[in-house]
Amino acid sequence: MNTNHGIPMQLDARAVDILCGITTATLTTLLLKKGLRNVWLRGARPLRTGQPRLVGRAFTLRFVPAREDLATPESWSSPISTRAAIEDMPAGCIAVVDAMGVSDAGIFGDILCARMQKRGVTALVTDGVVRDQAGVLGTGLPVWCSGAAAPPSVAGLTFVDWQRPIACGGVAVFPGDVIVADDDGAVLIPAALLEEMLLLAPEQERLESWIMSEVDKGAALPGLYPPNAENKARYEAAKKAGP
Repeated sequence: MNTNHGIPMQLDARAVDILCGITTATLTTLLLKKGLRNVWLRGARPLRTGQPRLVGRAFTLRFVPAREDLATPESWSSPISTRAAIEDMPAGCIAVVDAMGVSDAGIFGDILCARMQKRGVTALVTDGVVRDQAGVLGTGLPVWCSGAAAPPSVAGLTFVDWQRPIACGGVAVFPGDVIVADDDGAVLIPAALLEEMLLLAPEQERLESWIMSEVDKGAALPGLYPPNAENKARYEAAKKAGP
């Protein structure tokens, strides 16, 4: 099942360090400039706000609608199960789960999240919900989801696969794509665009920080945000002058 098209599932420390300093808002702007409008995973909100920004390669899991002969408690012991998928998760990945936005069956509870945390999984991101919310929070595993529900996954979903392309929150997610998650939600960076984002994103953050400093000084927005030629020249001069 571990299909990632040759992409290493662990990001190098440089990429993690850079992206942990870039907001998801900045990333969506940069990706929009590249023509990608659909990169924000709908329904994936932080279960606990104020967590550090987290970054990792996507390890994908997929549910389909429940079918009574397959979605049973006995299925949890199947070789194709969420339990087996968790044992395949490498340290540093972000588990991205397609739950089709189902909100009345929790995909994972405290025990599964505890195992993910023990395996070094960076975070869980899903368009579905979790169960045992207090227990999940207690595991320390950072979670982005659409809420909590008491019923187990098999009450509304059938688990079918992992490490295949999925749709999570209306976004196409391939194994090995990069996920950045913060209080604004979770954003996908296609694997092929990672290096370009690592170059562009820090510069965009620096520019916006300079623009904010100009706003704090009372500058008007027209010609400043976005900057016209005059303000671009002022920004470049400020960069050269240093702090």
